[in-house]
Amino acid sequence: MIRRYGDAAQKGRRYVLRPGVYAILPRDGMLLLTHQTAPTPEVQLPGGGVDGGEQPLAALHREVLEETGWRIASPRRLGAFRRFTFMPEYDLWAEKICTVFLARPVHNIEPPRELHHSALWVTAGAAVRALGNDGDAAFVARHIGLS
Repeated sequence: MIRRYGDAAQKGRRYVLRPGVYAILPRDGMLLLTHQTAPTPEVQLPGGGVDGGEQPLAALHREVLEETGWRIASPRRLGAFRRFTFMPEYDLWAEKICTVFLARPVHNIEPPRELHHSALWVTAGAAVRALGNDGDAAFVARHIGLS
């Protein structure tokens, strides 16, 4: 059973299953996050959906690069959680299965490619307070030694 964070599924609402991969990226006492300004401003762990036919690790590398401009190395799976949410950019209700990895950001090669995203470096404590969903915050707290 995968732990759920956030609201329970609403009865009668149809949810699309959306697997995704996300990264906790520590470096020099800081964490690399992404700040998305639209459609809703939110601080997030870098990552996103796994495209059809795509391997999860390939998706993780692609998503982190798109959202932060950084290449990563040595990803290690930490676990997964699920949440039910509306995704306005896709106009759908989703059951998101969020697999979280710990990885090393090794090289900034470009600005974020993803529209409305910017890279953000913060302390682990600030990350836990700033992250836009409880699942992301719980994983950071647990795996960066704050819980």
